[in-house]
Amino acid sequence: MLSNIKEVKARGAVVIAIAPEGHTDIEKEADHVIYVPKCDENIMPSEVVVPLQLFSYYVSSLKGLDIDKPRNLAKSVTVE
Repeated sequence: MLSNIKEVKARGAVVIAIAPEGHTDIEKEADHVIYVPKCDENIMPSEVVVPLQLFSYYVSSLKGLDIDKPRNLAKSVTVE
């Protein structure tokens, strides 16, 4: 994962990382770090979803985008 971060930073990207508490070595590579409480690796994806959803909500809000109407979203309805 750190090699991927280094690669995108070399291309000029801003990196926002999400890491468990105590993993401060990520601060050397990432521009910003969001820490989540330590937990089992199998539960981590579920725990990370909430900060990511809040982050995307507030970024969209600050940019003045309509949060409830995403553009170019393919929707389908299955009828039997």
